[in-house]
Amino acid sequence: MAEPLVIVGCGGHGREILGIVAAVNASTGDPWKVLGFLDDAPAGPNLSALDRLGTAWLGPVEMVAELDAYLVIGIGDPRIRAAVAARLDPVGRPAATLVHPAATVGPDNRLAEGVVMFAGARVTTNVTLGRHVHLNQNATVGHDAVLADFVQVNPLAAVSGNCVLGRAALVGTTASVLQGRSVGAGATVGAGACVVRDVAAGRVVKGVPAR
Repeated sequence: MAEPLVIVGCGGHGREILGIVAAVNASTGDPWKVLGFLDDAPAGPNLSALDRLGTAWLGPVEMVAELDAYLVIGIGDPRIRAAVAARLDPVGRPAATLVHPAATVGPDNRLAEGVVMFAGARVTTNVTLGRHVHLNQNATVGHDAVLADFVQVNPLAAVSGNCVLGRAALVGTTASVLQGRSVGAGATVGAGACVVRDVAAGRVVKGVPAR
């Protein structure tokens, strides 16, 4: 029987996750039933998009307490995702881990609850992904990397082997983090940047090499 699921956040990132759920259901025999979306202040265009997708806005985030369902946080900004999780965790609803059937997960990897892997994402081996880590389209993570809770890796970004990404760090589109480098908690690696030395917590770096 399909498990009930709510998606928190009805912006573009959340609606993309609805597509992941559909792909998972088509591949594995319908394990999820999406009840709808929760969002505190959904914009009009997002509500119209939900209507076209055949789903609905159910109410604000706090309504999760009234729903006996799994949840997934469909918010692309890792710091906002962490803040929303802090509101949701006391309610005690389980978080779904969603891996698109066109993603690749190698052997001996550890995926915590709430991880979302989009189509084309690649995780090789001995990788640890923390709670609510999101790997967007065609992002790659190399061997022995550790991504802490709420990390966001944007489309086509590459995290090399033995890298460590701190809590709520963000790696921008087409950026790369070279072998063995670390990116501190809350840091942002700009789109197209190449990280060749460690990035301190909370810093924003961009360029090639990233500064």
